[in-house]
Amino acid sequence: MEAETWSSSINQANKTALVAWAKETGVELVQINGQRRYGGPPPGWVGAPPPAGTEVFIGKLPQDVYENVLIPLFQRVGKLYEFRLMMTFSGLNRGFAYAKYSNRRSAKEAIAVFNNFQVREGCAIVVCKSTEKCELSVDGLAESLSQQELEAVLQRVTSDVLSVTLHASPCQRRAQLAVLKYGSHQAAAMAKKALMEGNTRLRGMQVKVDWLNPDLKHKLQSSKEKLPPSGAHGGKSLRVPKVVPPSPAPPAVLGCLNALCRRQRLGPPLFLTRCVQAGPRGWLRFWCGVVIPGCPLPFTGFTWVRQDGPGRSAQEEAKAAVALQVLQMLGESLHGVSANPLPFPKSWGGSWERGAVELRARLGTQPGRQG
Repeated sequence: MEAETWSSSINQANKTALVAWAKETGVELVQINGQRRYGGPPPGWVGAPPPAGTEVFIGKLPQDVYENVLIPLFQRVGKLYEFRLMMTFSGLNRGFAYAKYSNRRSAKEAIAVFNNFQVREGCAIVVCKSTEKCELSVDGLAESLSQQELEAVLQRVTSDVLSVTLHASPCQRRAQLAVLKYGSHQAAAMAKKALMEGNTRLRGMQVKVDWLNPDLKHKLQSSKEKLPPSGAHGGKSLRVPKVVPPSPAPPAVLGCLNALCRRQRLGPPLFLTRCVQAGPRGWLRFWCGVVIPGCPLPFTGFTWVRQDGPGRSAQEEAKAAVALQVLQMLGESLHGVSANPLPFPKSWGGSWERGAVELRARLGTQPGRQG
């Protein structure tokens, strides 16, 4: 009780100043899971998020300093895309924050200007490049746990998972280690917090969650095949000595999918693509999502395409590959679109891995089958 009284009294004036500043400037701050965030994106932002290397770490902050002081300060050197202040339950900050700029030059200038800057007399802060780690290791998983089961758990407790791979645990006998890759450092950090604080148990085993160590990553990469694996099969990743990558999808598939959506009055499909890995001999791995307004859930998954194939960019090749997989999951033919109506069970969604091809329904049953 004394601690709560102390924390409330020591920063009451600063809290009042923060509220007044937010009201005056119209800045919206959102607090979720121990951090308070501005932006991501900020109002008026147009285009994709900034690339890697645009975020800085801010440490040694006085615990009663808030965004009304920090955001205007760090905006002096460039436009902020996002500002995240780590918070305690008592309303004090945890002594560190992250500022993400619109470009790398502003991030470098922030480090040069504000490292060892005194935000108040005798309080010099630390500002350095953020590591922006995006990969986690989860060790101690049951040997019988399948990739599909693990993905189902991760979907419930985390978001923005780009890939999940299972390996034999290097530290525990008869156990597995999973490598989880997320779309951003923030998503990975939130996943780490959720998995650790949630005391997650899978198949009755207590797991160890940590950032993926570079040495461990190198060891895992050197032990697997150079070409992409085909994905989970019966709880194990298939290791094929020589996997032949898929042939390019014909351009007609995009037209077929659009025609199908028009005929079924589902609305035009929206494609989301992101290159997540460069493979050997010019192959690129894309994360892809297809949102069809009339479908209850989106299709998500990964596909390998040849970089800059004839007449189309790698992104266009990925879109065509995705459209082909969606059509195959819907039971349609490339030679025409049938007039049969498509049943969509409420819990149905799609996921695929296209290398040595694997198709699966991640969230329910396929169309035309009973759930």
